[in-house]
Amino acid sequence: MKLGRLNHIGVATPSIADSIRYYREVMGATEITEPFDLPEQGVKVCFVSTPGETGVNEALHSALNGTQIELIEPLNSESPIAGFLAKNPAGGQHHLCYEVPDIAAARAWFEGLGKRILGSTRIGAHGTPIFFLHPKDMMGQLTEIMETPKAGH
Repeated sequence: MKLGRLNHIGVATPSIADSIRYYREVMGATEITEPFDLPEQGVKVCFVSTPGETGVNEALHSALNGTQIELIEPLNSESPIAGFLAKNPAGGQHHLCYEVPDIAAARAWFEGLGKRILGSTRIGAHGTPIFFLHPKDMMGQLTEIMETPKAGH
């Protein structure tokens, strides 16, 4: 198992609409997907694309290109994000997401290390399999592991 590309940083928000405005008006974002519901996870999400780095070597440029901010709003009070927002009413960084080529192999790797996996492997917002690792086993950071999206996703 090897650390994969940082795919996105999850940011919980009480209002995706307000957050989209912020990323457009304050941060100058131009590529933001339309928000969509993930009812099985109890959230509404959208992705803010960040430009890749320029003026760095080709390998580093490739690794940094396409990192996104995932804006996450709860669909209801049962959503795991609702609990996060109860503690952090303004929202904030929720998780980091890393890509791996094989989700089953990654899950077995982390299980072999004794890391606590939260729930089953499921399909995430990018349409690929994901799972989450407990923050207490990951230097205090909720960590999402996702299978690298195939071309066209």
